[in-house]
Amino acid sequence: MTPRADTAVLPSDALVLGVDVGGTTIKGEVTDGAGTVLAVGAVATPHGTAAFDAMGELGDRLLADLPESDRRRVRRAAVVLPGIVDTARSVAVFSSNVGWRDVHVGDRFTERWGVPTLIEHDVAVAGWAEWRYGAGRGYDNVCVVVLGTGISGTLSVGGRLVRSSYGQVGEYGHVPVRRVGGLPCACGNTGCVETVASGAAIARAYTRRTGRETSGAAEIFALMSTDPDAAAVVADAVDALADGLVGIVHAACPELVVLGGGLAGAGAALTEPLHRALSDRLRLVPAPRVVLGEFGARAGLAGAALFARRGALT
Repeated sequence: MTPRADTAVLPSDALVLGVDVGGTTIKGEVTDGAGTVLAVGAVATPHGTAAFDAMGELGDRLLADLPESDRRRVRRAAVVLPGIVDTARSVAVFSSNVGWRDVHVGDRFTERWGVPTLIEHDVAVAGWAEWRYGAGRGYDNVCVVVLGTGISGTLSVGGRLVRSSYGQVGEYGHVPVRRVGGLPCACGNTGCVETVASGAAIARAYTRRTGRETSGAAEIFALMSTDPDAAAVVADAVDALADGLVGIVHAACPELVVLGGGLAGAGAALTEPLHRALSDRLRLVPAPRVVLGEFGARAGLAGAALFARRGALT
């Protein structure tokens, strides 16, 4: 079957526009086939449906920044969205962080920018990019974990990206691991991984333990070698993350766990203890290697460009 024109792989001389919508910032880039950035920009994310106007305006500006000869080479765009995304119906179903519900995206960006525009879930695209083109390339069985304000990720098994019937990927942050004595989670459950191992949870735990405010989880990781309280908070977070992942490892036997998102900036201070914690919990299946993602905090934006170029998460 011949691929539809709007999802065929683009030729190497085509340019693409990628837009990554975050809870605080909307980022965009125009890139060529080698990944060279020709136009870049970012705007604050407005609350609610106004965010879609901001996405459109950012795309307008990036396209206008190009010389006319380059503007004619832009062949496709991709917008990756947080929350729940129904790609089949082109609907942004829900985002608690940004505050929209059941927004029909349809052809609004295609008509506005004059190029076919795909939409997808931001974590699905980021995890796919790390698996296919980043730290997980060459492996068929990969678990990507995006660690930041929340925790989520993707799972690839047998060379295929695992997704629900409505397109969701892994809600790893909402696996309950501290039912007894755990903290309430925004999802309505108690003791989810996210209440212990997310960046915000690590910072809050340190403040509860010491009474001292911090600038965030990165500061806690930096204090680990000299501050026993910081080391204890990180150890608890790693244990919670390992408890949440161990069932996934038993079920799917990934060869690799790739860590992305803001917390991956901790580097070996996170990858090494997580590998040890998983190894301590596993008896029947081998412990996967734990590595850092290659795209880092840019995984969503880099993934949007790759998705636009490839036309599908294959």
